[in-house]
Amino acid sequence: MMLKHPLLLTQTLARLWAFCWVFIAVSTLVACAGLSRDSVQDESGQALSLDQIPAQENVPKFSTETVRDGMPAGWHFYRIAPYKKNTVYRLENFQGKTVLSANSKTSASGLAIKLKPQQVQNLWLKWEWKAEASIPEADNAERTRDDAPLRILVAFDGNKTKLSLKEKMNFEMASLISGQEMPYATLMYVWSGKTPVNTILENAHTSRIKMIVVDSGWENLSEWRKHERDLAADYKRAYGENPGDVIGIALLTDTDNTKSETRALYGDIEFIRKKQK
Repeated sequence: MMLKHPLLLTQTLARLWAFCWVFIAVSTLVACAGLSRDSVQDESGQALSLDQIPAQENVPKFSTETVRDGMPAGWHFYRIAPYKKNTVYRLENFQGKTVLSANSKTSASGLAIKLKPQQVQNLWLKWEWKAEASIPEADNAERTRDDAPLRILVAFDGNKTKLSLKEKMNFEMASLISGQEMPYATLMYVWSGKTPVNTILENAHTSRIKMIVVDSGWENLSEWRKHERDLAADYKRAYGENPGDVIGIALLTDTDNTKSETRALYGDIEFIRKKQK
C-alpha cells in the first residue's frame, strides 16, 4: 500500500504525537526529521530516553513552585525539531501566585509529563490559562496556519490492534521517525483564533488526534479563563467510543506556522475525580 502524501503524514505525526506523553517521541512539521530520540530533556538540558522518564501519579502544581527560569519540577521539555526555535517557558509571579509563562516567537516546543495509567471514569481535567497576545493569522482548521497561544493535550491508552491498516501504518511510520511508541489517542484542548467554542477539529492525516476548542477569538485577551472538562464525555464525543486510561499530559504554545509571536500564562493543571451523580 502506497501512502498518497507520505511527507505530509510524517510531518503531521511527528509534531502532533510529540505533544502526547511520548511527547516525547506531532499541526505540522516542515521536514521528515520529526522528533529525534534526544528530543526530551531534563532540567539541565540532558537528553532523556523514554524509559528514563518516571511516570507520576499527579500533575505538579505551578503555584507551589518558586519563581525562576527553566522548567517546573516534574515537567520535561520536548522539542519539535532541532531546527525549530524553542518557546521560552518560565515560572513567574502573578498577583502573588506562581504561574508558568510561555513566550513564543516563531517557535514551537512544549512541556510534558508521563503519568501512571488512570481510569477516565468520573475524571475531569481542570485548569486556568490566559492569552496576552493574539495571533491574527492563526487558523486551527488550516494545516499551514495551525498555531495557538495555549494548548493542553491528554494522551490515552487503547487497543491498537483494532485500528485500520492505514492507522497502523501511520503509527509505524511515526514510531520509526520518533523512536517512540505512539499513544492510542489524543485530546487537544486549544484556544483558537477563529474556530467556535466546542468545535471538534479533525486532523487531516490521522483519526487519532482530536482538537477541541475551549476558547475562541481575541476578545478575552488578558483575562484568566477557567475550564473543567469531563474527559470521558469529551473522548466519547470526539471518538465515538469509550476511552482507555489516561497516560500523559502536555502543554504547548506555538507560533511557527504563522511566523508570529505571542505570550500566554498557564495556571495549575490538575485531574479531579468527581462523584458520580
